[in-house]
Amino acid sequence: MEGFQPTEYLILSEEKLTDFDLSAYEETSITTTLGEGVRHSFSGKNTATGITKQLVLTVYEAFPNFITTQVRYVNESDQPLTYKSWVNNGYHLISQDEPPFWAFQGSSSGARADWIKPVNPGFYQDNYLGMNSSDYGGGIPVTDVWNRSAGIAIGHTATAPKLVSLPTEMKVNERSLRVGVREDFDYPSYLAPGDTLQTLETFVMLHSGDYYNGLQQYSEVMQAKGISFPPAEPAAFEPIWCAWGYERDFTLAEVLGTLPKVKALGIKWAVLDDGFQQAEGDWHTNQQKFPGGDEQMKDLVKTIHSHGLKAKLWWAPLAADPGSKLLTNHPDMRLYLEDWAPQYITWWDAYYLSPSHAKTIAHTQEVVNLFLNEWDFDGLKMDGQHMNAVAPDHNPLSGLEDPTLAPEKLPEFFKIIYEQARDIKPDAVVENCPCGTCMSFFNMPHMNQAVSSDPTSSWQIRLKGKTYKALIPQTAYYGDHVELSDGGNDFASSFGVGAVLGTKFTWPADNPTVSASYLLTPEKERVWAQWFDLYNQKMLSKETYLGGLYDIGYDLPEAHVIQKGDTLHYAFYAATWDGPVTLRGLTADTYVINDYFHEVSLGTLTKEAPELALKFSNFILIEAYPK
Repeated sequence: MEGFQPTEYLILSEEKLTDFDLSAYEETSITTTLGEGVRHSFSGKNTATGITKQLVLTVYEAFPNFITTQVRYVNESDQPLTYKSWVNNGYHLISQDEPPFWAFQGSSSGARADWIKPVNPGFYQDNYLGMNSSDYGGGIPVTDVWNRSAGIAIGHTATAPKLVSLPTEMKVNERSLRVGVREDFDYPSYLAPGDTLQTLETFVMLHSGDYYNGLQQYSEVMQAKGISFPPAEPAAFEPIWCAWGYERDFTLAEVLGTLPKVKALGIKWAVLDDGFQQAEGDWHTNQQKFPGGDEQMKDLVKTIHSHGLKAKLWWAPLAADPGSKLLTNHPDMRLYLEDWAPQYITWWDAYYLSPSHAKTIAHTQEVVNLFLNEWDFDGLKMDGQHMNAVAPDHNPLSGLEDPTLAPEKLPEFFKIIYEQARDIKPDAVVENCPCGTCMSFFNMPHMNQAVSSDPTSSWQIRLKGKTYKALIPQTAYYGDHVELSDGGNDFASSFGVGAVLGTKFTWPADNPTVSASYLLTPEKERVWAQWFDLYNQKMLSKETYLGGLYDIGYDLPEAHVIQKGDTLHYAFYAATWDGPVTLRGLTADTYVINDYFHEVSLGTLTKEAPELALKFSNFILIEAYPK
C-alpha cells in the first residue's frame, strides 16, 4: 500500500463517507471462544452529515495475523440519510510481480470458472455470495490475493451465509488491485435520525505463501467460533466407479454386467446415477428401468453387496419437477420469489423446494429413509449446483420471520440429511457435489466426502483439492470421474493431491444412446489397473497434505506434497519440464529419492542441498524417505 487509506466507509446516495474526526478510543482485554485478545474501539463523527462511526478492531493471541472489524454508523442528525452500501476492509494494493497477483475467489456462478486465477489489468469479479443466476450462488466468504512476497485475505466471520460481495478489481492500464467486503441495500434505503446501521464482523489477515495458508487460518478461526466438521469416514476414501458412463438411459443389465470388472480393478464403490427415479421429487423407481419396482432396486443393492462392493445412490435434494406427483399434491412446498414466481433450477428443469418448509423436511427425511434403510444403499451422492444457495424465500409457510433468512438457514437442511443418514448407517458416506460451484463453506460441516464436482480441467481437480484440504483436511476429497480430466485419463492430478480416484468406464460395451465413449478397452484397462493398484497401496488420500510448502501460482513446476509417516510424496506438474526442482520440507540429513510411478531410482539428496534435476512431461511422482 502506498499509504494510509479509508478502509471502512459508508456509501451514501452521492458520496463515500470516509472522513470522521476521532473523538474517543478505548483498549479492552477480552476472552471469547477465540481465546484471549485485545479490542480496540474508536469513535468519530462526520460533521457534514452528523453520522458517528464506531469502529471495533479485535486481535487475538492465538491468531496474531488476523484482525476482525465491525462498524456501527449512527445517524445523530435530525434528517434521514439515504445510503446504498457499506464497505469494510477495502484495500488498494500494489505489486511489481508478473502477474501482479494471484487470487482465490470464493464465489459461484454459471461460468464454473477457476477458483484460483492470475490477476492482470482489466480484471474484475464481484464475488456476490447470494444467487448469481437462477440456480448458482453461495461459496466461501473469502477473497485471498497474493504476490511473491505476501498474501492478504478478507472476508466475513459470520457462522452462516450472508448476502455480501467481495469485489476484486484491477483496472485497465493499472497494476494496482482493489479488494473489499461490501453489502448492498435496496436503493433508496434510509437511516432515520437516531437509527444505527451495523456491518457484519469482517476480517483482514496477512500471510506468507499462497492462499492455502489464508484459508487454513480462516477455517481454524471459524472452528473456534463453533463451525464443526465431521471426523474422517474410512469408507469415504475408497475408490469409486459410477454408472454415469451409461448416462440416464442406462439399463440394469449394463450396470450389473460391469460389476465384476469394477471388483477386479480393486474399486470399492459402485454408484447408481441419475435415471432411476420417476421424476425429480418422485424418488421411487420408474417402471421402464425397474419393472419390478422398488423390490428390484433392493435386489440391485444386494447384488452390488454380493460382489463385495458398497453402493451409493445419486440424488438431487431440494429439486422437484413441475409435473411431479410431489408438487401436484403439494404445490405449497415450492420456494417463492418476491413476485410469487417459483425459483427455477435450469439444470434439472425443476423447481426449488422451500428448504425450511415442514413438508420439505418431512419429504426429505422420507427419501433418506427410503434410500438407506429400505433400499439399503451405503451412501448418498447429493448432486446439483442448486444445493449451494437459495434465494430469499417468500413462501408464507416456510416458517421464516424474514425471507432473507432462507439462505442463512440452508445449511440446517443439509444437517438434517447428514444426521439422519448417519443415524440409519453410522458409516454412511454423504457426498456433496455442487456441480462446478465453489461449495458453500457452511454446507461443508454436513458431508463427509467433498468432490471436484464436474471439473473442466485437471488444473481444477488440483486447485479444488488444495482448497478443500486447507479448509477441511480430515475430509475425503474425491477427484471425480477421471474421464473429466485432461485427456480423460489424468489419474495423476487426483493421485498427487491426495484425492480419491474414480471412474465411469463402461464395459464390455458403451450404451448406444451415449455420444461419447467411455469403453474400458484392454489398453485402457492396463492403465486403470496400474493407478487403482497404486492408489490402494499408498492411500495418500488419508495422509497429511502439506499445502504451505509450494506456491501454486508462482512456483514452477506446480508442486504438491503429502506426508505419510517419515516419507514425503511430491507431485510435480507441467506440460514439459527440464530443469532443477527443490524438494522442500526435508528434515532428516539424507533422503532416498524414487520416481515411484515409473519405479526409477533418482539417487539421494540432503536437506542442505535439496535440489534435483528433473525432466518430465505432464507429471512426475516422487517419494523421499530418510536413508
